[in-house]
Amino acid sequence: MTTSTNIFGTGKALIGMVHVGALPGTPRQTSNIRAITEKAVAEAQLLVSLGFDGVMIENMHDVPYLRRDVGPEIVAGMTVVGRAVRDAIDTPLGVQVLAGANRAAVAVAHCVGAQFIRAEGFVYSAVADEGLLEEADAGPLLRYRKAIDATDVYILVDVKKKHSAHAITADVPLGESVRTAELCGADGVIITGVATGRAANLNDVKEAAAAANTPVVIGSGAKPETVVELFEYADAIVVGAALKERGDWTKPIDPERAKAMVAAADRARL
Repeated sequence: MTTSTNIFGTGKALIGMVHVGALPGTPRQTSNIRAITEKAVAEAQLLVSLGFDGVMIENMHDVPYLRRDVGPEIVAGMTVVGRAVRDAIDTPLGVQVLAGANRAAVAVAHCVGAQFIRAEGFVYSAVADEGLLEEADAGPLLRYRKAIDATDVYILVDVKKKHSAHAITADVPLGESVRTAELCGADGVIITGVATGRAANLNDVKEAAAAANTPVVIGSGAKPETVVELFEYADAIVVGAALKERGDWTKPIDPERAKAMVAAADRARL
């Protein structure tokens, strides 16, 4: 059975999110790939120096996102950034390519030596802000991972993912979605609030933990004052917006906010 230690190197892991700058061809791009990479490396090194157990890179600034097929320029950009971050830190590294570009994420992770990806639309359908994710990605994704010999890359999947409507699957309880994700090969499940920076419902976290046989990861909205309670049920927490100035994901990392999150995680492990 996959454990948090297998994926993150430790139990009760705290993973810091690096929001990669807007990549070539996206509407908000203002920097070249060298500057984007240097900033991502600096943020990753800062997070590790402050005590985070791992880092994830995500093309968050590419908003508005494309659905599944993001283009070779994004895959190339994330690979350049990922390789530089991998060379700069020695903690576990994760990759997410928005939106729902899970095969791209596996390819990037495999090429740069990352340990895990975050996948959207793994099981069931949902209506995201990018449009209808009508095809569950589990079958194609796991076959692709096998085909490129990337089976050492763990796949963590969002269940009832944020920024989405779930009316199509309203009759499927969250716990049953967790079981289905595991049946279809997920190495871990991610529970979020309704949007970036919004807290996951604690009852959802409890339901996921009761249903799961793989690690449960909190994917949004954790704060220092909630970390201890969340770690009663979750195996890892991914933090992004809460580390930034004023809690705004578009801003730089605030070292004091990051230190407070690490201190809270340390208390939870006592």
